[in-house]
Amino acid sequence: MHARAHAPSPLRQALKDRKAELVERFSTHGKIDVLLHGLCQAVDQAMRDAWAECQMPDGFALVAVGGYGRGELYPHSDVDILLLHHDADPEALTSHVEPFIGFLWDIGLEIGSSVRTVDECITEAHADVTVQTSLLEARLLTGNATLFDEFEHRFSADLDPRAFFRSKQLEIRQRHAKYQDTPYSLEPNCKESPGGLRDLQVILWMTKAAGLGNSWSELFARDLLTDRELKELRRNEQFLKGLRARLHLLARRRQDVLVFDMQTPLAQSLGFDATTTKRASEQLMRRYYWAAKAVSQLNTVLLLNVEARLFPQSSGVTRVINDRFVEKQGMIEIVDDELYQRHPNAILETFLLYEQVVGVKGLSARTLRALYNARELMNAQWRADPENRNTFLGILQQPQGITHALRLMNQTSVLGRYLINFRRVVGQMQHDLYHVYTVDQHILMVVRNIRRFAVAEHAHEYPFCSQLIANFDRPWALTIAALFHDIAKGRGGDHSTLGMTDARRFCTRHGVDKEDTELIAWLVGEHLTMSTVAQKQDTTDPEVIRRFAAKVGNERRLTALYLLTVADIRGTSPKVWNAWKGKLLEDLYRLTLQVLGGANPDPRSQLKTRKEEALGLLRLYTVPERAQEALWNTLDVAYFLRNDPADVAWQTRHLWRHVDSAAPIVKARPSPIGEGLQVMVYVRDQVDLFARICGYFERKGLSILDAKVHTTSQGFALDSFLLTDPGLDTSYRDIINLVESELVSLLTRAEPLAEPSKGRLPRRSRSFPVTPRVDLRPDDRGQYYLLSVSANDRTGLLYAVARVLARHGVSVRTARINTLGERVEDTFLLDGSRLQDSRLQIAVETELLEALES
Repeated sequence: MHARAHAPSPLRQALKDRKAELVERFSTHGKIDVLLHGLCQAVDQAMRDAWAECQMPDGFALVAVGGYGRGELYPHSDVDILLLHHDADPEALTSHVEPFIGFLWDIGLEIGSSVRTVDECITEAHADVTVQTSLLEARLLTGNATLFDEFEHRFSADLDPRAFFRSKQLEIRQRHAKYQDTPYSLEPNCKESPGGLRDLQVILWMTKAAGLGNSWSELFARDLLTDRELKELRRNEQFLKGLRARLHLLARRRQDVLVFDMQTPLAQSLGFDATTTKRASEQLMRRYYWAAKAVSQLNTVLLLNVEARLFPQSSGVTRVINDRFVEKQGMIEIVDDELYQRHPNAILETFLLYEQVVGVKGLSARTLRALYNARELMNAQWRADPENRNTFLGILQQPQGITHALRLMNQTSVLGRYLINFRRVVGQMQHDLYHVYTVDQHILMVVRNIRRFAVAEHAHEYPFCSQLIANFDRPWALTIAALFHDIAKGRGGDHSTLGMTDARRFCTRHGVDKEDTELIAWLVGEHLTMSTVAQKQDTTDPEVIRRFAAKVGNERRLTALYLLTVADIRGTSPKVWNAWKGKLLEDLYRLTLQVLGGANPDPRSQLKTRKEEALGLLRLYTVPERAQEALWNTLDVAYFLRNDPADVAWQTRHLWRHVDSAAPIVKARPSPIGEGLQVMVYVRDQVDLFARICGYFERKGLSILDAKVHTTSQGFALDSFLLTDPGLDTSYRDIINLVESELVSLLTRAEPLAEPSKGRLPRRSRSFPVTPRVDLRPDDRGQYYLLSVSANDRTGLLYAVARVLARHGVSVRTARINTLGERVEDTFLLDGSRLQDSRLQIAVETELLEALES
């Protein structure tokens, strides 16, 4: 009988009303299990009613599988069902099953369905662990109970708990890798990310398959969980379940990712209110990260416990480490469950051994459980114990294993218990569109980067850094500076100054000598200085270098600050570091080192050296002797100081014959410093030239990293641009001819400037808008003006800025384009002749703000 003959509206309305009633009650009492089980029961009833309505044959059984089989349904989750049958003929399947499934959709259920015999279920479970997992949760709704009993009997007889455990272990690894192996993503998936609901479900699948229990209470009864762990598990599971359900309700669809634009309404629905220092969304996410961290800890303990039950023969002692610890299959294990209660000093000793004992790869379930239950011992008295202070400093001074030890200490909450100020930044978000990690994860990433410089296997990544750290005495001082550089974030006030105080106090308490204490505190206080000077100031100006050298004071500080700066920028986001930033920092390091060594930054001697180097390169290009003079005589000192000798030689090679060229000359090449495209433009100068060129690059989707603008004494512009294209599928060589020909064509035609495009803001930028900022001020000599702009990045932004300057006849001398995630901080050196008019200054600043806001 076809279901379409019956109007589905009464069932549909009844189901809709019941769901609305359950959601309404949930919004009042907030009991998540009542909602999830209530939704499941409502759908169960609708299923049975539909089964009767469609008069399904006796040979079929309707089975709930997956999460629905488990007895839980989220507001917008799929409803997974299995139609079990005895080799029904194709006609019966077509005439009954298809109308039934269609009917379920008609009454408002989003169905995920499969139609199988018992044999097919067993075969597919063998072939696919996902199918096997789904069937593990099978629950009979209605229909042929004998058929379902046969399925259950054969499925459980066929299930190999050990093979299932190993498969799920591999699946966990793959899933965690997909989410970067961290619960601390700024937009985590509350179901699939490490520390999410899936991690808890996996444990119960494994224990159910192994016959060890179907619920947390049963695991507790079988000594797989302690009473405290049981309470923690339930508390955090309830929070994650409630979060996921509210996400579904807010989005009005299945939504498991905590996207930025959902975080604030979600926080408000859970009762978080913004304070003067923290947004509601930050408080919510901190609570989420703490829950995910606890779930990750408990998940690790439970996995190891289940593994020990399933594979008892492989859990013997491998070797004795000392009278407190042994190694079991690569894991450090305590010999006595009460060890930490009797000897709290052994807590930190665990991590020192983890670094020192060769071949150890982790902590056993017994050790992790003991650490979990020893948290109350880690108090002020424990922190003040001289033996613990010696051990902790020893952990930071080990030649290897520091990064892994600190990460493990953070995962087990020991690091935050020992360093209380570190505990304050665990799970703290950074709403600057620059960092993609929480503060604690960023700090540990910077420590990792510092340590990585010293590892021979990674020397090829940053050879100059590896060379410097190899000759750096007591490199553990850098580790401590990295640990404290952002530890004061979110407290209000300047985090560098506050962190400096924390670092000095730590060093004093841990017996670090005066020289290293001063270095560490200074590094924390100045950790942003070098990147600011390199990226925002004119490092070809001898005065800039002299000032920076005076602030640094000596070579050891300079080297330490350089290493910390590179590690810090690399630790913010995979997108932020590039070869151009690396070159700016390395150039600043080398120039400062010369001054610290007694060299006086004399522009005339630098000019002579650079010209000689460029001439040497020109000889390799077989440029005739003295041929360069026609061009070089038109260029000022600033040109030679701002450009590398290699760039001077490259430009001269293409221009020495065409100094008075009537037609524009455009040349491009792959960037010699790494990924990107370098483009040179030589053309008769015009006021809107910079804007015209920027407009072309933006239309081509090319991002400008750096721009050097020069005007010769003959009135020609000699401009150089460093470009990247993040979306380029081919190599930069493939677009050289296109860029050269199109740009020549554009500069030959004197067309009016196009309107800037209204580029869409990226989603993250819409969630965390940056207030546009414009700062225009004269340099020390009043010859040039320095323009700094800060705003959310978007397509067409640089062109909009250049267009405002062109409209007022303001010439750009140099441009530093600094993209920090979804935020830009650009710096321009402008010709000051027109800007001395205060009314013009105000007009330019006003229009720039309007351009940035639009």
